[in-house]
Amino acid sequence: MRRTQQGTSYIGILLVIIAAAFMVKVLVAIWSPYWDNHVINTQIEELMVIAPNNTSPAQFKTDLVRRLTINNIHNVKADDFVRVSNADGLHVQTNYEVRKPFLLNIDLVLKFEKSFDKNSIKN
Repeated sequence: MRRTQQGTSYIGILLVIIAAAFMVKVLVAIWSPYWDNHVINTQIEELMVIAPNNTSPAQFKTDLVRRLTINNIHNVKADDFVRVSNADGLHVQTNYEVRKPFLLNIDLVLKFEKSFDKNSIKN
């Protein structure tokens, strides 16, 4: 009978390190687009709170582009993913994809969609 205690083998430790490195790589790859989306949504909500009800879609987009530039959001262009209408109150829709290279020829595709309505946003 054995009297010494055996621990994890070198291969087991190596596999844990590889798995942890893979998870860190995934987090690093997707953190930036999710943070940018959070900033975009926050800026749209703040702009909708302060914008008057008769704001034109062009003026709203101009103000949004200025706010996104100030917040260093350059990966996506507001003209490509924001649709603004002012038929029954200010309504904004965002719909875009971000493609990030991940590993060799594997890309991560993140899709973001959200709809904002001035009447439903609390002041």
